[in-house]
Amino acid sequence: MLEALKKSIYAGIGAAALTRDKIRAATKKYVDEGKLTADEAERLAEDLAKTGEREVEDINAKMQSYFKKFSESVEVVRKKEFLELKARVDALEEKLGGAGKGSEGSL
Repeated sequence: MLEALKKSIYAGIGAAALTRDKIRAATKKYVDEGKLTADEAERLAEDLAKTGEREVEDINAKMQSYFKKFSESVEVVRKKEFLELKARVDALEEKLGGAGKGSEGSL
C-alpha cells in the first residue's frame, strides 16, 4: 500500500521537485482520508523528501561532470587567462617601445 502511495505522490508532484512542505500537504490528505496514520505519513514524507534530495544531488553531480568534461574537451581560453596574456603582451610592447600598437584585435 505504501509503495502505491509513493508512486502516486511521485507522479502527482514530481520526484525532483519535492519539498518537505509539498510532501506533507500531499500525505496529510491520506491521513485525513484514513488511509495512513500520522506516523506513517511522517515516515513516508521523510522518505520521499530524502529520495527527492538524492535525485537532485545526483542530477547536479551528473551536470557538473558533464560540464567539466565539456570544458576540458573544448579549446577555449578563459577570460582570466586571456586578460593575463593580454597584460603580458602589453608589457612586452611597452618594453619594445610601443611596437605593435594599433594592431590590437578585440575579443
